[in-house]
Amino acid sequence: MSIGTILRPGLTLLLLALVLKPAWFAPVFAPLAPQGAPVIYERASLLSLSLSHLGLVAAATAAATLVSVTLAILVTRQAGAAFRPLSRTIANMGQTFPPVAVLALAVPALGFGAGPTLVALFLYGLLPIFENTVTALLTLPPATMEAARGIGLNRWQRLVRVELPLALPVMLTGIRLSAVIALGTATIGSTVAARTLGEVIIAGLLTNNTAYVLQGGLIVGLFAVLIYDALVQLEAYLARRTRG
Repeated sequence: MSIGTILRPGLTLLLLALVLKPAWFAPVFAPLAPQGAPVIYERASLLSLSLSHLGLVAAATAAATLVSVTLAILVTRQAGAAFRPLSRTIANMGQTFPPVAVLALAVPALGFGAGPTLVALFLYGLLPIFENTVTALLTLPPATMEAARGIGLNRWQRLVRVELPLALPVMLTGIRLSAVIALGTATIGSTVAARTLGEVIIAGLLTNNTAYVLQGGLIVGLFAVLIYDALVQLEAYLARRTRG
């Protein structure tokens, strides 16, 4: 039995307990709270904050995946190859702007709430997915592509039936990186009134309550580890199917 097989259920149970029954951990967090201050964050349901946090990450990652994959497909075709450097520059811009700066620029246009956070997460998630998809599509086995042409598949059929299925494991690596980055970055969304687990961390920082900070950080960290692990398992499964 591998370490992952042992740790995975334990970390999942720990996460569920932290979100659903946080009061169980009051004795653990109590030494980190100021004298007489609350130990467990109770201003909002940790479950609702977690679901909202995950929803923002899922929406931003899905949008980044759609745009990145579409752009990667276009620039790996012969007609779009000349635009590859420009597309790389555009994808890189999302990483060069700090998320806090994106939030500050987006708030006047979109107002407070989830909108600015979605924009920041979307821009930050473009590059890993785009680069991995381009790499995957440009390094497909020539023999396989020639065989696809030989059996009479047109360009669209080759893309849908051959190229994308073969590229999927590498594409998924980029999606995994983007999702994990978004999970951590989404916490700053609470600075502009988005409902995320950052609300717990920020409340702890404002009140000098380390128990809150650890509580929020631990939940976000566990989500990141478990989602990362789940996507690694999915990548391995798809890679086995591709080789088979």
